[in-house]
Order: sequence, then C-alpha cells, then structure tokens
Amino acid sequence: MVVCAEQTSLWIPTAFPFLRQRFIITAHGAGSINDRIDRRRSHAWLHLLPSQLEADEMVKGGRVGSRVAVTGYVKASFRGRTDRSALFATDRPIILYTPHWQQYRSSWWAWGREIVGMLAAQDRYNVIIAPHQRLVEKDPAIREVLASVAHLPHVHTDLDSFAMVDGSYTAAADIYLGDTSSQVVEYLMRPRPCVFLNAQGIDWRATDDHGFWECGEVIASLADVPAAIDRAAEAHPRFVQTQHDFAEQALGDVGHEAPRRAARRVMEAAGL
Repeated sequence: MVVCAEQTSLWIPTAFPFLRQRFIITAHGAGSINDRIDRRRSHAWLHLLPSQLEADEMVKGGRVGSRVAVTGYVKASFRGRTDRSALFATDRPIILYTPHWQQYRSSWWAWGREIVGMLAAQDRYNVIIAPHQRLVEKDPAIREVLASVAHLPHVHTDLDSFAMVDGSYTAAADIYLGDTSSQVVEYLMRPRPCVFLNAQGIDWRATDDHGFWECGEVIASLADVPAAIDRAAEAHPRFVQTQHDFAEQALGDVGHEAPRRAARRVMEAAGL
C-alpha cells in the first residue's frame, strides 16, 4: 500500500503498471482548479476525496471509474499547526499572500515583487508570504526577494517549512491575498475577507476554474491592491454566504470523523 497526497507520486504506477502496490491518493486541496483528467489518475487504486462534489467531478473527468471514496477533508483535523501568536511579536491583522507556482495562473511574475515591496513598506498589517512550495522551482530568485524583507518584524516569509502545507497559515490569516492557489478553499473553512489578483486580466467568469473568485473582490490593477486590502473587512459581509456555500461544497465534512473514514478505507484496501 502507498498513500500519497499529490498526484506526482502516481507517475510510479503509471510508468510501472506491473507493481503489486496499491496506490491510494488523498486530497491535499480542493476547489475548482483540479486536474481531474490527468492520465496518472487512472493508475490510482483509490481516490480519497473530501466531498461528493469533488467525487462527482473526478468521475466525470473519466479517468478514475468508480474508484472514489468520500471521506471529508482530512487535513482539517490536523492539530500540529503553528499558532499565529508564535509568528509575530505585535498583534495586528494578518495578510496571507500565496501566489500560485504555475506562471499562467500566478500573480507572481507580473506583480509579485511589487506586492512584496508594498506589504513590506506598510505597518498596519502583519504579513505572511508563503507561496505555493513549487514556485521556487520556477523562479529560484524568489529566495532572494523574500530574504530581503524577512528581517522586518511584521513580515514572516516561508518557502520550506512544514507550516507551508499543514494549514498553519490559512488558519492564522485574517485576509487572503492570492490568485488561484487551492489554499483559499482551505482558508474558507472559516469565512474571512479575500482579495483576488487578476494579474493576467482574464475574463475569469468565462472559465470553469475560477469559481472561488466569487468569494471576494477581484482586482485587475496592481495600483488598486492596497485600497482593496484596506476595504476587505468592510466588504466582507456580502461574500460570507458565498464563501460558506463554496467551502461546504468543496470540502465536505471538516470534522474529526474525516480522518477516521479515510483510515477505514485504507484498512479495507489492505484487507484488514
């Protein structure tokens, strides 16, 4: 049995279909941006998915057959997160900036350096800059950019720690600032203000993979970002119900039973 939290590992049974091991993939994220048609998916023995919506969409993708199990969002029950009180000496509202790693989806290449500079220059907010962990593969210079502001008391940068993936930062933040990372769905387990960065100027309502942009203000001009952040809390009430509905549909059950359900399915797959 091999249980993996990302589909890169599915290259192993794809390349070596004669292996006896059963590969089970559990979701590390959810939402409208999800590669449900990748051929690697057909080589997973079972897909553990958070919600019925995710399961239906995965089956509709045509790669997984009926090899899906709805468990709820397992990651919601992780209890080893870094507490927000450990991140900053002074208590202020926290902005989380999380640019995506794929250039055509990301605000980083067009706006990222300017946004880092803007967030560093102000002191009304504490700032967590924790991009998708694969962004450093595509732009290694990001290390230098973040290192240049990491000394500031109101800025916390991260490219390597486990807090990047365990939900610490999405739990700690008061305002989400990002583009298309699925971390926003995890953040929306508790509805809070969001500002989305449309750095490419796309017609996002005409696409199928920007559904979560309905959950906050979408900004198409870099110059408008500071004002959007400042008004995010005031604008938030009009997005609360949309956020709640979106997260509930995408994540399913976020209670303590989710990991137990997943564990039972793994045990069943092992014949136990």
